[in-house]
Amino acid sequence: MSFKTTVAATTAALAIALPALAGSEIAVTDAYARSSGMSAKAGAAFMTILNSGDEDDRLIGVRTDAARLAQLHTHIKGEGGVMQMRRVEGGFSIPAHGEHILARGGDHVMLMGLTRPLSDGETLTLTLTFEKAGDMTITMPVDLER
Repeated sequence: MSFKTTVAATTAALAIALPALAGSEIAVTDAYARSSGMSAKAGAAFMTILNSGDEDDRLIGVRTDAARLAQLHTHIKGEGGVMQMRRVEGGFSIPAHGEHILARGGDHVMLMGLTRPLSDGETLTLTLTFEKAGDMTITMPVDLER
């Protein structure tokens, strides 16, 4: 392939990719994970997801090697006022120029079947999948005191 052909192919690929990337500017802040102790079989991750782009986006999935299953969950009030955790099938909306907070007692990433203990001071790596922004891998501290 000639230099001219390579430049043309690269330019064409960027012309297709840039509009999708420009519309969704996702960042994650204040991320941390926790479990209820060293023998816990489940844990959770919390964070603030910021979208500085001009288009809404949606967190639609999550994965990690620290758990057999990672899902997007929320708390809902069940019968008798008892709070219950439920999987959120459609994911979490991240509005343009806005944020979505994953916090204790609300929306969160649920980690089920931990493959290792979540030890205070260590780190956890998650790959977040967004509808428009695609995959984003983040590393967060494990903080059992929060």
